[in-house]
Formats: sequence, C-alpha cells, structure tokens
Amino acid sequence: MSWADIYPWHRPAGGGPVIRQVYEQVRGAIHEGALKPGGRLPSSRDLARRLGVARASVVAAYDQLLAEGYAEGRRGSGTFVSSDLSGVIDLRTAASAPCDPAGPVPVSGEAEAALGFPPLAGEGQTFSNGRTLMDARALDAWSRSTRRALRTLGPVHFGYSEPAGDPRLRAAVADYLRAARGVVCDPTQVILTSGAQHAVDLALRVLLRPGDGVWLEDPGYPPTWHACEAAGARTFAVPVDRSGLVVQAGVVAAPDARLAFVTPSHQYPLGVALSMGRRLELVAWARDAGAWIVEDDYASEFRYAGAPLPALQGLEGGERVIYVGTLNKALFPGLRLGYLVAPRPLVDAVSATRRLIDRQPPTLSQAIVTDFMESGQFAAHIRRRRMAYKAQRDALAGALERRLGGLLELDVPDQGMHMMAYLRDGRSDVEVEALAAARGVTARAISPLYHARPPRSGLMLGFTGFPARAMDPGVARLAEALGA
Repeated sequence: MSWADIYPWHRPAGGGPVIRQVYEQVRGAIHEGALKPGGRLPSSRDLARRLGVARASVVAAYDQLLAEGYAEGRRGSGTFVSSDLSGVIDLRTAASAPCDPAGPVPVSGEAEAALGFPPLAGEGQTFSNGRTLMDARALDAWSRSTRRALRTLGPVHFGYSEPAGDPRLRAAVADYLRAARGVVCDPTQVILTSGAQHAVDLALRVLLRPGDGVWLEDPGYPPTWHACEAAGARTFAVPVDRSGLVVQAGVVAAPDARLAFVTPSHQYPLGVALSMGRRLELVAWARDAGAWIVEDDYASEFRYAGAPLPALQGLEGGERVIYVGTLNKALFPGLRLGYLVAPRPLVDAVSATRRLIDRQPPTLSQAIVTDFMESGQFAAHIRRRRMAYKAQRDALAGALERRLGGLLELDVPDQGMHMMAYLRDGRSDVEVEALAAARGVTARAISPLYHARPPRSGLMLGFTGFPARAMDPGVARLAEALGA
C-alpha cells in the first residue's frame, strides 16, 4: 500500500533546476516517513501531470533516486520506494518530529489529572479484569447479524442519526432492562453511549456544578473518582462494608451532596451486593435531599446464585436514579456500546449533551446489536455465559484453595466478573501485583483504591475472560509470585 496518491505534491517554483526540485520533494517525503519502504511511487507520467512539469524531468529525478538507493524498479509494475533503506536513511528517526525547544506544552488541569491517571495494567494477562469470552454459537450468530446488517445498508448508515441512538436498539435495550433488571423505563429514556464511563461523564456534565458534593464508594472505581475530581466536585469517601455503601456515613459526611455513585450489583472492587435495606435507605435520602443517584450496574447480567436484587431505579423513589449499563461486558469490550437510562426530566439535556461530545453512536454497530438482540441471540448468549462463568469462577476458587489456601482468604462472589483474594499475612498487595505481572498474571492490588479508610491488602482476580483450563496454570504463576 502507498500513500503517494494522496500525498500533497507541490509544483516546482523558482530557485533551482526542476529535476533537482522533483528529486528533493520525493526524497523528502521518504525521509519524513510519508512514503514507506516498498510503497509504490506515482508513475512518471502521473507525477509529471500533478507537478506541471515535463515527464522527462520526473524520469531523470527517478533515475537519481534509483541510483542512490531510495527507489527500486520492478519490471512491469513501476517504481517503488526501496524495500531496504538502511543504507541511505535512519528509519528510526525518519518520521520523528523535532523536539520542542520550549518544553512541555501547558494543558488544562483536567488533562493534567488524566495524564497522572495510571494506565490499565496487565491488559490481556491471565486474570485481568473485565474480559469476556464469546463461544462459537455466539460468534456464528454475531456473524449472521453482521451480514444481515450489511445487506440493509442504506442512507441511515452513511449519514447522521439520532444522538441518543437508533430507536430500535433503544427499544430492545428497554425491553431487556424491564425483563432482566426491573428497570422502569420506556425507549425514549434510553441514551446509547460508548460504555459505562461515557455514561458517567454525561451524568456529571448534566448534573454537576463546580463545588457540588458527591458521594463515592471507598474503596471505589478509580475512573469515577477521577471524573468527579476533574469536574470540580467535592468528593466524599463513603465506606463500604459487607452490605455495600454505608448510607448513614454518607449522610453524616455530606447530607447535601448532589450526587451519589454506587455499584450495587457487584461493588467495585470488593464484590459485595448492596442490601435491600441499604437500597431503600439510599433512594429515600436522594428523594428527601433532592439529590441524584448514578447506579452503575456494570456486571448485573452475571448472577450465579439466587435471584438478583432489583435495580435501584425500579424501586419506589427510583425517579432520582440515573441507571448506567454496558453491552461491552455482556458481549465484548471492543464493541464500545453502553447505555444510560435517564429520568424523564433529564432526557433532553442528556441527549443534547451527548450530541456535543461525539454526535452519535456508530450506526452499523447499533444495527448489528439490534439484530442480535431481536433475534433472541443476546438472551441465549447471557444464559450460556452465566453457566460458563460460574464454572470458571469455581475452577479459579478451587485452584486457589488447593495451592494458596494458607496465604489467601477468598471471597467467592455470587455475581460479577472478578474474585477477591485477601492476603492473610498482610504483605503489600502492590508488591505482589508487580511480582505477578512479571510472570504474566494480573493480580490487581486494591489498597490503592482506598481513600479515607485504612486499606486492606487484597488482590482482584478476573475469571470471565479465561477458560477453566487456564486457571491452574495461572494460579501456579501467582504462587511463584507469592513465593509458595
């Protein structure tokens, strides 16, 4: 492949022989990295037409490039950038921009905070969090849905569409949430996003004013903390115990807070579920205080024992709840589709704000997911994944108990996508995380996720992205990191 056809060639001007100017222009494009090794150069006739020069001038320039090793001729095919430029150019620096002598460019405080935010560690390693598996049946169904969506390509896929998303997909999501989570909504309240974090950002943009108080779980999800701090909120760390967010602690710390963020189905990172009593407490506080709750239900699809607790949004008083969910966890992270269920008074504001951020969700992805859901494949996929993930969870728990039961205290969850393993000897979970990463294992330390409470030393171990047969080898490498 070559970018020569769209390279901005310019006509030679005064200041030297035309042949030399053509030669230097082509050689400069190679040095800049705009024309890559092995890439086809324009024919001499075509380049002469673009430059407005005689073809003989281009032929002479090409001859010079051939002689110096910048180009090579291929019989019957034309002239190409040399496949091996090592003798004439240092490819390591060819495309590098010159250093800015003024130093770092000043950026906003929000960008500074983002730059200081640690990247996701160990992505793709054993036990990394948030990963999913698509079985052969789901992949085959997804392929069929993709083919059907491509056959129906029309103006809607090539132009602008509704910022809130395709009405058919919004209706399918609303049907699913009513049936599976007890969410009370109609399709007009569903706003499609790129995922849960995008939905959180929308909620902050619509509801938060600088200086407003926000309750955040302690320990809690780092990107949500970052987003709230970047938005200028006064953040209050509200402790989490075995029953979830301690609502009364939040009332004492900030009774007039504007927002409360919770992960009630599978608290991040501890994995506990918010009890019914706490749910009712939280909804009552929001109603009485005129506050809002953002319910991040990121892993609600995967419940392995007992009936799931209903969504906060579906409880009496749920009109103060912004419900957030994601299809990326239910299907695969690369999909980048999630949703926000907005209370009716906020629908227009959320839709308008979403339009200003990135205009609309991708239409083709929406069409594929719509077909996948309407054909019944989504529900079937969730049922199969529940069984498979339960088996993977049990395989991980069994391997940990056999190999590391004396070192780790396990908290095997009834829901969610990761398991907590607490270090019995109190050693640094951050050190263990680093040792495990060196062995290809992601064991996310939770102590850095605490803010006001004394941290507990523990490891988050994801189990949904790896088949059961991968658990024993992964635990063996974790045991090496722990010196067991």
